[in-house]
Amino acid sequence: MKMTFQKLLIGASMAIGVSYLATVPAQAGTLTSATIGGTAASDYLVYDSNATNTFKVANTSENVQKVLSGNAASPTGNVELAASSEQAGFDFTKNTTLTGTIGGKTLTLSSLTSDDWFGVGQTTTTYGLNNLANTWFNQALSSNSITSPLLTAFGYTQQTLFNSFLTKGGFQRFSDPNISYVNQDDTSGLISIGLAGHFDAAPLLGLPSNQFFPLQASEIVKYTYGGKTDYLYSFKATKSGLLELSDGISHSGNYEVVPPAAVPEPSVMLGLLGVAGVFATQRKFKKASI
Repeated sequence: MKMTFQKLLIGASMAIGVSYLATVPAQAGTLTSATIGGTAASDYLVYDSNATNTFKVANTSENVQKVLSGNAASPTGNVELAASSEQAGFDFTKNTTLTGTIGGKTLTLSSLTSDDWFGVGQTTTTYGLNNLANTWFNQALSSNSITSPLLTAFGYTQQTLFNSFLTKGGFQRFSDPNISYVNQDDTSGLISIGLAGHFDAAPLLGLPSNQFFPLQASEIVKYTYGGKTDYLYSFKATKSGLLELSDGISHSGNYEVVPPAAVPEPSVMLGLLGVAGVFATQRKFKKASI
C-alpha cells in the first residue's frame, strides 16, 4: 500500500512539473533598443522590403528597429554594417556595430576588420596560415564540395583561388553582414540571427555560377553576448523570396546562424526545477522505505 501511494504521489509531482514547464510563458522575443555604433558608426545602410524587393530607406533608429522584424520563414529588410566595404578607400581597421537587448542581455553584432581576419596588427595574409581568413575560406570550399580536381577544371588550385580572392578584396566583401533579424525561441531560449546574402555566392568567390548546385557562403558577423565573443557564418541558405531593387541579385538568400546556447530562459529553468523536485521526492521516498 505504501508503494502504491508513493507511485501516485510521484506521478502527481511529475505531472505538476511537466505542466508547469509547458504552461509558464517564456520571456522571449526579438532584439529591442537597437542602436548603431563602432569605430565607423555612420558606415551602414538600412534596407526595407515589400513582397518582392529590398530597397534602401533612411538611416533612422526607427527604420533600423523596423527591418529586424523578420524570421527564417519570412525574412524582411536588413541592416548592412560596414556598407562601404566594396568601395575604394574602405578603412579595413574600423568596424560598425548593431547593439540591442535580447533575453535580458546586451547583444552586439559587428562587421569584421583586418585584425579579425588576419590577426592583430596584420593588414594582409598568405595562404596556409592559422587565422580566420584561411579557416573560413577552406570551409567555404569543403562545405560546398569544391575539390582540387574541380578547381583544376576551373583553372585554379586552392592556393591560387585564395590569392585571387584576397587581392580582389574578397575578405572585405564578406566583412559587411546584412542583419535581417535577431530572434529568440520561446521554448529553448536559443537566439537565431538572419544574414541576408546571395543564394548563390559562387561569383563572389571567383567561381562560375551553377543554378543546379549553388555555392553558398554567408558573410561573417562578429558577436558579443553573455561575456562571449566569437564569429558566426553559414554555408547553407534558404531562398528569401526577395531581391535588392537596384542590382536584382543581393539578399536572395537567408543564412541563419545561432550563437552557442547561453543560460536557459527563466520559464525553462523553473520547469527543470520542477522536474528536479520530482527526483528529490523520489530519493526521500527511497530513504523512508528502507
